[in-house]
Amino acid sequence: MKTKMDLQILLILIIVGLLAGLFSGMFGVGGGVIMVPLLVFALGYTQHQAQGTSLAVLVVPVTFLAAYTYHKTGTQPLNFKYALIIAVCFVLGGYFGTKIAISINETLLKKMFSVLLVLVAVKMFFSK
Repeated sequence: MKTKMDLQILLILIIVGLLAGLFSGMFGVGGGVIMVPLLVFALGYTQHQAQGTSLAVLVVPVTFLAAYTYHKTGTQPLNFKYALIIAVCFVLGGYFGTKIAISINETLLKKMFSVLLVLVAVKMFFSK
């Protein structure tokens, strides 16, 4: 993992953030689908480091503006009560998921992550 901040790393971080934000706003994805692979391949992060960094980004309410835009300008308003319930459970699931992930070998974790992405992609591609 590259640790010294230079112009190249700064530009990579800006691109990762912009792409994650763009895809988050467009498709509802960002961290796992965009940030994690880019951090692994562009900055040499381990799978664990990339996943942890992706989660750290979520600490800041970066998606509030995007969600609010969907709520105000979308064809259907969002149900924020449902989102709150999911968010609370997301915190609990994130805690336990992290405990599991850090106990898994990085190579196996990368393979599991890859399989998840492929399964989601195939399901989405072939669904109506």
